[in-house]
Amino acid sequence: MVRVGTVAVDGTRMAANASKDQTVDFEQLARKILEEAAEIDAAEDELYGDKRGDELPEQLRTGPGRQEWLREAKRRLEAERAANPKPVPRARPPRLKEAKRRLQEELWTEQRANAAYEAWRATAKDTLGRGLGTPPTPYTPPELPAGTVNLTDPDSRIVQSRRGFMQGYTAQAVATKEQIVITAEVIAGGNERQTLEPLIDKAHQELSLAGVSDTVSSALADAGFWNTDHIARLTERGIRTLVSPDAGKRKTPGLTRQRRKHYLEMREQLATDEGKQLYRQRQAIIEPVFAQMKYNRRIDRFQRRGLWACRAEWRLITATHNLLKLWQHNLEIATG
Repeated sequence: MVRVGTVAVDGTRMAANASKDQTVDFEQLARKILEEAAEIDAAEDELYGDKRGDELPEQLRTGPGRQEWLREAKRRLEAERAANPKPVPRARPPRLKEAKRRLQEELWTEQRANAAYEAWRATAKDTLGRGLGTPPTPYTPPELPAGTVNLTDPDSRIVQSRRGFMQGYTAQAVATKEQIVITAEVIAGGNERQTLEPLIDKAHQELSLAGVSDTVSSALADAGFWNTDHIARLTERGIRTLVSPDAGKRKTPGLTRQRRKHYLEMREQLATDEGKQLYRQRQAIIEPVFAQMKYNRRIDRFQRRGLWACRAEWRLITATHNLLKLWQHNLEIATG
């Protein structure tokens, strides 16, 4: 019978099958596209037609500030892309077309979110029933996309690793005390704040499919996974969730965090003997898993391109990791 109990959650940066030198802004991309031959452009127009391939994000119904509206719109776009990844075209002309579409899609999303915010604010009322009036800081979205995109692998991003910045992904894993990976995921970029609860949910799903009745009782993660909503919901479900509230070697919270109750509560939990002993297991559980793959097995770069393909590759890598663990375990039993 497989026992689960405490699990550790973490992610590691993996290089994409792409070069940072191929990351361009919109103007550079436009120039590259214009350099393509006229017959290639005609073929692309015939292939893609007038379809954009992007959907309107749902308008937000609450009243946070404009920046939150824009951030939420971008999060929804990223979530949609992550949920429905597409293969990266092999030929360069379709990749250029796809890269341009993505940058335009991001700008269009920002423009739509800003327009939705303006429309909401024009009719919104404060607690006394009065109109909100003109925003104090008017904002006009740019006419051209301001972001960048990689022409080799449009799904990949510039991510920070221990050795500096690289073009890549964040490969994630949920592992047991025995360093068995029960969930493997890949996300574009390095922001893991929205992934803690989905990873635990996926872990339970995988355990159920494998016929394992034991469930996760404790979840341990580093500061990159700090999300108060996720922590609260997991705790309500009976999962002891310990996440470092401070990144790096910070010993005391900043002034803003000192005024927030949930930060102080987590620090108090981690300061207890029980909290220290439990959270200390995080590094011993998850870090050797990544070390085994990246340094012992020399797997530190994806061979395929695109989020969909890299997810499949990462899950194969973690599956072989588990098989090696099983082989080693059986070998130890056989040799006594």
